This record gives sequence, C-alpha cells and structure tokens, in this order.
Amino acid sequence: MPLTRLPLALALLLSVLPVAAADDPRITVAERSGFVETGRYDEVIALCGTFARLHPDAVRCIQFGTSPEGRPMQALVASRSGALDPDAAHKAGIPVVLVQGGIHAGEIDGKDAGFLALREMLDGRAAPGALNDAVLVFVPVFSVDGHERFGAWNRPNQRGPREMGWRTTAQNLNLNRDYAKADAPEMQAMLALVEAWDPIATIDLHATNGAQFEHDISIQVEPVHAGDAALRDVGRTFRDAVMADLARQGSLPLPYYPSFVEHDNPASGFEDGVSPPRFSTGYFLLRNRLAMLVETHSWKEYPVRVRITRNTVVSVVEQVARHGRDWMRIARDADARAAALGGTRQPLAWKATDASHTVDFRGYAYTRTPSEVSGALMTRYDETTPQLWRVPMRDTLRPSLDVTLPRGGYLVPAAHAAWVGEKLRQHGIRFQAIPTAQPAAAVEVFRATTASPAATSVEGHQRLELQGAWTVEPHAVGAGALYVPIAQPKARLVAALLEPQAPDSLAAWGRFNTHFERKEYMEDYVAEQVARQMLAADPALRVEFDAKLRSDPAFAGDPAARLDFFYRRHSAWDDRYNLYPVMRTDAAPTTGDTTP
Repeated sequence: MPLTRLPLALALLLSVLPVAAADDPRITVAERSGFVETGRYDEVIALCGTFARLHPDAVRCIQFGTSPEGRPMQALVASRSGALDPDAAHKAGIPVVLVQGGIHAGEIDGKDAGFLALREMLDGRAAPGALNDAVLVFVPVFSVDGHERFGAWNRPNQRGPREMGWRTTAQNLNLNRDYAKADAPEMQAMLALVEAWDPIATIDLHATNGAQFEHDISIQVEPVHAGDAALRDVGRTFRDAVMADLARQGSLPLPYYPSFVEHDNPASGFEDGVSPPRFSTGYFLLRNRLAMLVETHSWKEYPVRVRITRNTVVSVVEQVARHGRDWMRIARDADARAAALGGTRQPLAWKATDASHTVDFRGYAYTRTPSEVSGALMTRYDETTPQLWRVPMRDTLRPSLDVTLPRGGYLVPAAHAAWVGEKLRQHGIRFQAIPTAQPAAAVEVFRATTASPAATSVEGHQRLELQGAWTVEPHAVGAGALYVPIAQPKARLVAALLEPQAPDSLAAWGRFNTHFERKEYMEDYVAEQVARQMLAADPALRVEFDAKLRSDPAFAGDPAARLDFFYRRHSAWDDRYNLYPVMRTDAAPTTGDTTP
C-alpha cells in the first residue's frame, strides 16, 4: 500500500514510531507532539548537551561556528570507536559520515529524524554495532538563523510541521547555492568542519518542491555521473544499497530529482544531470568524496517524511560502517589520480542530451485545465486514484564544458592574492606565494571576446558569462602573486574555481567583473586625427579598413565602431581590457611557503 493513502497508512506508520519513556530527555518536541510540531533552535542546543551528558563515551557536542545573528552552530559527534575528534578518527582510519539537516530550515525533516536515528543507534535498536565502525557527525540545523524565522506558511507547498523555519539565512543567502563561492559565514564554518573531519560521505537532507505523486523520497549520489571513475562505482553502490533498504521498508525511492522538464506538466517527464558545485552533490565529487542528496516528498505528511529520513540516516550509517574503510582507500587512490590530471582534458559542466527512454512513475490521476483564477493551464491531482505514468527520461549526459588543465597550475596576481587566497584556504586548496617578480613569464592568458553580465543579481552577485580562449603570451607576474598547483588532490576543485568559464568559478560569480569593464576612452576628435595618421602610415590597414566598410554595413553605418577600429589598434588601447587576471602556467615558478 502506498504510504500516501493517508489516514490508514499514516496510522500504520505512526504505530511503528519508536516508543520512548515519557521522561526520556532525548525525546524531541516533534515526537511529543505526534510529529505535528518541530522544536525551536534552543531545543537543538539542549539536546546536543543532553546526548553528550548521557552518552559520555559515545557522543561529543561541539560548536563549529557562529551564525551572523550570534547563534552557536552545533554538531553531535557520535561513535563507539573511541574516535570522537578528527585526529583520532584519522589515526584509527575510522570512516566519517557527515549528516546535515536544515540547510533549508523550512525543510526540517532531517533535524527530527537525525535525533531519532541517533537515539535508536545509541540504544542498539537501529544499526546495531554500526557506531563501533563509523563516526557520525550530525549537524541538526545548518541554517540556524533561518530556522528561527519561524512561521506557519514558510513552506506553503509542504504538509507539516505546523510551523517551520525559512529557506534562507539572516543575510538572505541560500546556503544550498553556496558551496563553491562560500559567501556565507555558515558555509565557511561548514567547510572548516569538512576540512577537519574529511568525511567519506556527506548527506544533505531536504524536502522537495513540486508535484504530487506516490514516490516518497529521492536519493541522488555523486560521483555517479561525474568525477573519478572508480568513485563512480562506489557512488552507485552506495545509492543502490540505501534505496534497497528504503524499498524493503515500504518506500518508493527514486534515483533522480522528480522535477518535470516542463513546469507543472507530468507528460514532459524528467531529466537527470550533474549539479554544478554550488550544490553539495556537485561540490564533493570535486573533492573525491561522496555526497548524497536526500529529498523527501513535501506532500507527504510530516510523520511519514521524518520516518523515511530516519530510515535513510540509519541505512547510510550502516553502509559507511560496513564499507567505509574500502571506500576511503578508493578515495585516497582517487586523490592520487586527481593530482596527476595536469595536461589532461577534463569536464567542468554536464548536460543531458535529447535522447530519452520511457520510465514508469508512480503518480496520481490528474487533469490539466485552465484556472478560473489565473487563467493559466493548471494541473490538478487526485490523490485517491494512483496512476502509473509512462513518461520520458533524459539521462544520457555529455560534458557541456571541458578544458585542458595546465601542466603546472594557475597564477593569481598580487592585486587579488589576499581575497583569492582566503577563498582557497576555505576550500583547503594548497597554494604558494611567489616572492620575486617575473617580468616576462611564459604563461597562458584568457582574453574574452564577449563578456555578458547578468541583468539581475543572484545571491548578491552579478554573474558573468565569458566567451574567449586561452593563448600563450609573455606576461609579467609580480611579486606577491599566488601559484596554485594543479598537482593536488583537489585539482578538479581548483579548476572549477579558477577556470573562467566554469559554471561556479570565481569569475562566473562576478568576482572579477571590474576587469571586463571599459575604463578609458579616446575622445572622438582625437580618434579622428589618430585614424588619419594610422591610415597614412600603414597601407595594409587602409586595405583592411576599406574591406570592412564594404563587407559590414552595420560597421559602415556606425561612427563609433569605425573610430573604435583604430583605437583598438593604437598603443593607447588598454591591453588589459577583457583580460582575465588569473593566468595558467605549465611550469611551477620559484615560490615561497605552501599554504594553507
């Protein structure tokens, strides 16, 4: 019976929710309310301390950051291996799994499910023995300020809890768009936690938006479609094992996000893909680690979603305990392979082709009729009538951007060294300072032929799309520049941040936009005189100019373009206009100390 046939299925599911002693201080507000409500953040603080106090041999409560509004960002570290700090885990070779809830604090299933799963594992009722062979780092709420923007209608297309937090942080940043650019203090704290613990897998707990159907959860893992080839096999094994566990417990899991190709049109089917590294699944594959995106279906009742998320967390910990040491070995080998990627061609973005095949999808009967309110064509679902949809799936993926990585690495000029260096430190990327100037280094430079800024801001940035190419030319490299070698385990992440056309590069997020703004001009009366002098001195230029007048009517009819023709060929022209300031090199320069 589908879990969404609500009254009976919900009653059955509630009947198998754990029964804890009424005075057990580890019970959440959600459990006490029958999963009608979820607690405020002070409950997280209290429970973190309570678990640590009651399980001193197995749990630590840590603060790994402070939110912009001054709230402690807390995590619970749980293991019966004795490895309750990063050094101990690394020395013992114990696999670490990081489970984070509330990156979108309105989608708060993960917080209540994580506490429930942790209590059951500590009590031996779930995943018996798993905590002997794994370390669980559980972040109940990532967006802690967003969590406290509490309201009943913060998730209008979600069934429960009664009130919940908000999608974004107090600075109105979406943490689930911030992994690569790492603007938010919360994300910087999370990356530091990741760098310290180096989890073999990071689990990101969400609830969907979208249509109504029977499937209750999607499990997406990378590397599966992208990243290191051997780790793709691990990712597929990990995903399939968790999905099999969930299916045995009555769920209907999906291996892709159930968002229609055409909004609100089930017949359009689905498209799978690889997320860019602003998202967790696109980010961790660049670090040669596993990431799992868990999306419960927002139209399922809150008790259903919490139970399924609890089942997922338990399955994940069991899989990591059982296979984590092997996965860590494969990941270390992937690190070594990544450090040898210099000079090879690597994809930085992916897209689905037009090829499709038909999939069976457990939906509901629906109609599509014009709305008397909006006038738009609207889809209306009948949850009393399950219906099998046979719809197209596009999941044949091809790189939409690939680049040949430099044999040496990237050079960041001294003018940008401070802020770029700090960004690299946040990601745990190695780099070195260049102590002496190199007046004419043989490097590659990227000159944009077009630079198209976005019309509106995204996450406070004016994004920039660049067209152009790398070319070899001598260029001065000043003292204080940074050298970022490609020969390091995070080589793919280096390229994702520093290749100017990569979808979440520093350039794509507008961090170098001033270099694509024209700052100096030649007055028309000067340009007129300069043009006559250039034409008189260079017969070949006269031929070129006359040919362009004949072949390009738009150019011929544009006085400014005609003068610009000469200005761009004059020594007064700014040769740094549309020049990406980061360079590439095939040889490592003489450098100073390595950081971080």
